[in-house]
Amino acid sequence: MPELPEVETVRQDLQRLTLGPRILAVEVLLTRTIAYPAKEIFGQSLIGACFTQWQRRGKYLLGSLDSGAVLGVHLRMTGQLLWVQGSEPSPAHTRVRLRLERGWELRFVDLRTFGQMWLVPAGVEPETVIAALQSLGPEPLSPAFSEAYFQASLRKSRRPIKTALLDQSLVAGVGNIYADEALFLSGIHPLTPALQLSDSAKARLREALIQVLRVGLEQRGTTLRDYRDLRGLNGNYQGQAWVYGREGDPCRLCGTPIQRIKLAGRSAHFCPHCQPLPGQVET
Repeated sequence: MPELPEVETVRQDLQRLTLGPRILAVEVLLTRTIAYPAKEIFGQSLIGACFTQWQRRGKYLLGSLDSGAVLGVHLRMTGQLLWVQGSEPSPAHTRVRLRLERGWELRFVDLRTFGQMWLVPAGVEPETVIAALQSLGPEPLSPAFSEAYFQASLRKSRRPIKTALLDQSLVAGVGNIYADEALFLSGIHPLTPALQLSDSAKARLREALIQVLRVGLEQRGTTLRDYRDLRGLNGNYQGQAWVYGREGDPCRLCGTPIQRIKLAGRSAHFCPHCQPLPGQVET
């Protein structure tokens, strides 16, 4: 699933490319992609409007329209937003097409069909329609993600630290890739119960998380399979990942083969030498 660097890269592209042209037509090719409102109302309400601003909240994209409405998008596992000329052939898994002035189209492509779109009416807060926005924690690159907040949030948690980092109510936008990377850089095993971490270890982890997210954003995200930016290009972070997706490869620091385990249904990659087992972690 695209995480903060990938979604923020798409947001920046949307902000740079899509403002101004008015929406001339809407084609919904898969009804269940539209979470709200009904498919017909969704299309009719978009026609004639233009985007004025794009924002991101966690892994959600929010496009403000001059009509006062807001278009919400969640890419989920395989969703892509593509900005192309309308003359270009549509990919096989195109679910929604917005046809705009000057021949442009904004297409939502989604192989696994888990992605969703919402049209929030004018005068309504997005959280009212997109319920998941209500429970999101602070943005990790914002002042709200302070050391004091992070320390307090983990102090009584018995969950493995990797599981805690994936909790969107703790910190918004973090997923498997950058959680693994941050744990490696801070020398913490993913199975370590959060409450076993010392304040200094939590401080290292917070700084490492901020660092890998910034680097991921600079590299325009990570493409392992499905993620593409608005022009259909891959991200670049995967070539310099420390542990994620590198099972069996030598650790870039010590040469020990990277291991992968299953944790709460998700993969966790780590170096057993650089990230000692929970019983050996600083407490």
